[in-house]
Amino acid sequence: MRRTLLLLSLTLSALGCATAPASALPSPDPTPAPVGLVGPYAAPPFASQCRFLRYGEGEQPPLGVAGRDPLCVEYAKRDITVDNGGAARFLLAEPSRFAVAGQACRYWQVDHWSVQVDRADTAVVTWDGSYWFDRTQGTAGARLRNLAVDGQPVGIATAAEAVRPVSAALADQLLRYAGGPSGGGLALTPPPATLAYPRVAS
Repeated sequence: MRRTLLLLSLTLSALGCATAPASALPSPDPTPAPVGLVGPYAAPPFASQCRFLRYGEGEQPPLGVAGRDPLCVEYAKRDITVDNGGAARFLLAEPSRFAVAGQACRYWQVDHWSVQVDRADTAVVTWDGSYWFDRTQGTAGARLRNLAVDGQPVGIATAAEAVRPVSAALADQLLRYAGGPSGGGLALTPPPATLAYPRVAS
């Protein structure tokens, strides 16, 4: 369990974590964007313009989609499994997924994770994530939902403590903006000096 939580903490720190179930894609949130550097999670301001591209297990998006503005994608990542090669397919697909995201101006990703050694085993960790950024405004958001470790729902407090050795600040923000027993999220607004991405109408 300790090893699983360490893996989880590194994953959360690297990805920024969060989400919505596959059956209910996130809808635009009418509440205004948070004021200040950090606030509670909300859907991106461009949510109403999103037309989600959906990709299956290990499926790589064509690099051409990076020109979409906004670029909104949903990834199935439920077959990160060792015995059937699903984990290898996942790892092979990730570089192109990161490349597409890295070129986007306004980006929203929803994904659904499940990591297991064998298809017959209980998943080591599962969660749903939602992550977005808007380089034109210098804003970003991330949310984690439906987190479970070894099939057991994990409270956000447990996840925060797992993250704390890697980033105490992130752990504090997870606790501050917890969105229920198995999820939470936050939004970030970097200082204006970081903004350097004028949007070109597509």
